[in-house]
Amino acid sequence: MIDDRPASTTGEDRTSDDPDSTGDPDSTGDPDAADDPDAADDPDAADDPDAVLDELFATIELRKRDLPEGSYTASLFTHEKGPNAVLEKLGEETTETILAAKDDDADELVSESADLVYHLLVVLTMHDVELAELRAELEKRF
Repeated sequence: MIDDRPASTTGEDRTSDDPDSTGDPDSTGDPDAADDPDAADDPDAADDPDAVLDELFATIELRKRDLPEGSYTASLFTHEKGPNAVLEKLGEETTETILAAKDDDADELVSESADLVYHLLVVLTMHDVELAELRAELEKRF
């Protein structure tokens, strides 16, 4: 996933909204998380394991609605390739997750899994599928 929180909160330079660019690690949140003043200040978030997914999904939905310029997430909804752009990213992140697992690289596996989940949430949002629908489907299986 993408993280463009201000450098003051991460200790790193956030120079790009591209999740694959140097200086913008893709491991902890949406590229636009810094735009949501409530996201980092929710004291209950640490107590609720679903909170991060809920916040990320809500931010993705906002980017779809508002399409702010310079937002990586928004660019996935407006890409010249259409939905194929995010579907290609989903495939790429799937492959990278598989390779990290094959290489037994736990840190890379977590990082790539975060990218995979982020791009999957973008695809769900593109198709107007709610996070609650995904949760309901998973609950039916367990």
